[in-house]
Amino acid sequence: MSRDNLNPMLQLVLSRIRLFLREPAAVFWVYGFPLLMLIALGVAFRDNPQEKLTVDVIGPGDIGAVRETLAADARFKVVTPDSEEWKKRLQYGKTDLVIEVGDGPQQLKFWEEPRRAESRLARYAVQAALLSDRESAAKSAEIGSLDAAGSRYIDFLLPGMIGMGLMGGGVWGVGFVLVDMRVRKLLKLFTATPMRRSDFLASIMISRVIFTVLDVVFLIIVGWLVFGVKCQGSYLQLTLASLLGAASFAGIGLLMASRAQTLETVSGLMNLVLLPMWVFSGVFFSSERFPDAIQPIVNLLPLTALNQMLRGIMLEGSSLAPYWKQVLLLAVYGVVTFAVALRIFRWK
Repeated sequence: MSRDNLNPMLQLVLSRIRLFLREPAAVFWVYGFPLLMLIALGVAFRDNPQEKLTVDVIGPGDIGAVRETLAADARFKVVTPDSEEWKKRLQYGKTDLVIEVGDGPQQLKFWEEPRRAESRLARYAVQAALLSDRESAAKSAEIGSLDAAGSRYIDFLLPGMIGMGLMGGGVWGVGFVLVDMRVRKLLKLFTATPMRRSDFLASIMISRVIFTVLDVVFLIIVGWLVFGVKCQGSYLQLTLASLLGAASFAGIGLLMASRAQTLETVSGLMNLVLLPMWVFSGVFFSSERFPDAIQPIVNLLPLTALNQMLRGIMLEGSSLAPYWKQVLLLAVYGVVTFAVALRIFRWK
């Protein structure tokens, strides 16, 4: 991009930043609301008992007998994970309890997460279920728990809140603002200026990305100071993932605002798009809790991909390389939505 084209773009971005800072309500919803949600859920969130308890069975011993006993009880969903996968499943709340079956006769070890009520409930339920044919083993089974970074609920919650903030800031911050400008006839004023449509739309997206990434920094600092949550991976990788997510959702917001004529219309469109991601994308609990039949659809949601990347970096210390599919998915969402919005956008 030439210097002549860069200067109008820069001025447009700066003007959007100034307008945003003059709107206290917008500042609250971008920075204040996610903070209040994080603190409230981190301090007072209480899990409700689950109708089904997920139990992983592992070990070198006779796991078939344990699986058969638990599978006969409708309360349990029994899984046999590969190798060390069970640790991550227990850590991230994808399973409630892990039963390790040893080589010795009736030798069992229960791995639980004592800070989650459903994990303790699962252990009690499993012990009761095994009393019929392994009474001594169930009563005398060794009990262990993971002592690793990311095992607390707040550790799981913070990346999900960051992802939700990036989504809300991108979609609402771009879509609602554009339609509001159209309703107030402000967009028509820009048509009289020597300004390219692409510069104007890109400035809206860039200014929104700046504010949403600052929101990420804000939440990370609060999470560290208040709850002791630490990022196990690279902050550079976390920044790149956040920028990609913010740009992707800004593109989605831009697309929804391209033709909407009223605030009611764009609000309905945004809620229609956002609601499935609030429910299915693993903000408050693992998305793997949903049935296998809908997992392909869940994994195509951009917030699911973003949350997977954020949790991989913050909880596992991973890089973006193992999440190349999620990176590609978010890039496609961002590029395609911006390209379509650029073609169909109208000023009035």
